[in-house]
Amino acid sequence: MTTLSFEFFPTKTDEGTEKLLAVRDELAAYNPEFFSVTYGAGGSTRDRTYAIVNEIQRRGIAAAPHLSCVGDSKAEIRELLTRYQEIGISRIVALRGDLPSGAGLGSSELRHANDLVEFIRAETGDHFTLEVAAYPEMHPQAPNFEQDLENFVRKAKAGANSAITQYFFNADSYFYFVDRVQAMGVDIPIIPGIMPITNYSKLARFSDSCGADIPRWIRKQLEAYGDDSDSIIRFGEEVITEMCHRLLEGGAPGLHFYTLNQARASLAVWKNLV
Repeated sequence: MTTLSFEFFPTKTDEGTEKLLAVRDELAAYNPEFFSVTYGAGGSTRDRTYAIVNEIQRRGIAAAPHLSCVGDSKAEIRELLTRYQEIGISRIVALRGDLPSGAGLGSSELRHANDLVEFIRAETGDHFTLEVAAYPEMHPQAPNFEQDLENFVRKAKAGANSAITQYFFNADSYFYFVDRVQAMGVDIPIIPGIMPITNYSKLARFSDSCGADIPRWIRKQLEAYGDDSDSIIRFGEEVITEMCHRLLEGGAPGLHFYTLNQARASLAVWKNLV
């Protein structure tokens, strides 16, 4: 069975939160397995993440908060785990996370995602389903691809149940990554992360910063459309739908959409697939 899930980021205003929850209600009609909610660098959105997770959970579909360890103490993480257990959360996306700009790892008690996974398991046993991140095109801070594969294997073997990938636009990178880690003894489900294409300039900036490759043929076509947003959206839908078809036909266990707090583009792709 193909799983479906969506990701949100915490908003900064009450008005933004209301819009996000309206998007959540629209997406809920498609029975996703969960909604994940991101966690700002160094825990900077901790309270907003918790509030949105609580509201999503209250409305009847599972919420999966992101939880990062860099910049947070074990005591802070332990307290947050307890709060999430109290409101019925059973899934967490466990990440190393990023520190605010200019900060270093410093005295973080937990320095890597595998440390966080081990800590959550030690504190809560099997209460939480733990998702970790996967990087088919390599984490931008990894020294090389082989070491990045080893880092992923450590996270999986520390107690992760499944993984969600960074977005990509080349299905072969996903299949190659899955084959490699399976050969290294990891067989947890690895869910492709899907980024709809709706705005080329923003996508290009973000992709350059996070290490996601936009194939040249896609870049050139998007550049050719210039400010023609309707053509960009149509082309993006076609490209992402075809890639998702190939992923699912090739055995991907589901899709996780990076919604950017919008429903239209993700649903357009999903409706093409079902």
